[in-house]
Amino acid sequence: MPSLQTAPVTQSRHSDRPYIAIWEVTRACDLACVHCRAEAESKSYPGELNTQQALDLIHQVSEWKVPLFVMTGGDPLKRKDLMTLVKECSKLKMNFALAPSVTPLLTRERLIELRDAGVHRISLSLDGANNLTHDNFRGIPGTFDRVIEACKTIRELGIHLQINTTISRHNKFQVWEIAQLLREFSIDLWSVFFLVPMGRAQKNQALTAHETEKVLGQLYEILKQEWFDVKTTEAHHFRRVILQHYEVTPEELPQAIAQSHDPVLIRTSRGVGDGRGFVFISHTGDVCPSGFLPLSAGNVKDQSLSKIYQNSPLFKKIRDVDALKGKCSVCEYRQLCGGSRARAYALTGDMMNADPYCSYQPKVLTGAGK
Repeated sequence: MPSLQTAPVTQSRHSDRPYIAIWEVTRACDLACVHCRAEAESKSYPGELNTQQALDLIHQVSEWKVPLFVMTGGDPLKRKDLMTLVKECSKLKMNFALAPSVTPLLTRERLIELRDAGVHRISLSLDGANNLTHDNFRGIPGTFDRVIEACKTIRELGIHLQINTTISRHNKFQVWEIAQLLREFSIDLWSVFFLVPMGRAQKNQALTAHETEKVLGQLYEILKQEWFDVKTTEAHHFRRVILQHYEVTPEELPQAIAQSHDPVLIRTSRGVGDGRGFVFISHTGDVCPSGFLPLSAGNVKDQSLSKIYQNSPLFKKIRDVDALKGKCSVCEYRQLCGGSRARAYALTGDMMNADPYCSYQPKVLTGAGK
C-alpha cells in the first residue's frame, strides 16, 4: 500500500483536488460514544446513498485520483452492501482504508473477508489507556478489550493498522500511556483528534488552548521516539509546534525538506486542513469541508464531487487564507496551519474566525517580527 509520506502537495493543488476524501458510508452504529459528531444510533438512516449512487461516488474519487480515500461512519459494517463497495475500490486499485467501529460485528472472519476483498488498511479508535477511560467514552462496556483483541487480529492478518484517538478532558493525562500501549501493535499511524464541540460533544469536554499546547508538545516528543508516525486532526497547529522544535520557519521549510528529505517535514508542508486538501461526504451525499464542520457546499446526487470541491463558494472561501480573521489572519504559520475552521465555527459561529484553542501569538502581534 502506498505510504502517506509522499511528496508534499502544494497549496495550489489544494484547490484542484483534496489529499484525503472521507466518506461517511452510514451513520448507523451500535456504540454510544459521548463525543459522537454524527450522534449515531443503531438504526439505519433515511436518505443514505444507495448502492448505485455509492458506486458512482467511488468512481468519481478514483477518476479524480485522490491520494487517500477513507470509508468511515457511523460503522461501515452496518451497511449491507459494504463488500460490494470494498471490491469496487479494490478493482479500481484505489488507495483506500476502512474505519469500522469495534463491536461484535468486527469478527476475525469478517476481517479475513475484508482483507481478501482488498482492504489493506484499517483504522480503529482507542480513546484511553485502560478499560475505564475508553469504555466510559465509548458508552459500551467491554469495548476496550475488543479493541485490543481486534488490533492483535489485524496485525496477525497482515493488515496495516492506524489508531485514532480523540483527546479531551477524559484522557488528557494518558497521552504517553496510550502511546506506550500502541507500540506493541506496530501501527503505521497514530491519528490524534482534538475534540470539536459538535454533535454529542460538549464544550466542557474540550481542552483549553493551554492544555492543547501541552498535549501537542507531548505528541512531538512521542514522534521523536520513532515508534510510529503521528498526525493530528483539528489541531493543525501541531505543524507549527514541529517547526518550532526544528527551528525552521515556514519560509525555510522548502529548503529544509530539499536538504533533509525528512518525512516529518514533508507531512508538515502539506498544509492540509478543513476544505483545504480535505473533503468529507456525508451518508446522504452532502459535501462538507470536514466531518466536524456541518456546512454543505452541495450534494453528489446533484453534481460532481470535483465541481463542488473546486468551484463552490464555501470551499473557495475556506481555502482563502486572506479571509481568515483575528490572529489567524496575521499568523506566519497560516499557510501551513490556518487553524481549525470546524472549531472556530462550533465556538463562534464563523468558520473564518481565529481558532479559539490555539495559544500562539503571531510575531506581528508581539513585536517579534519587527
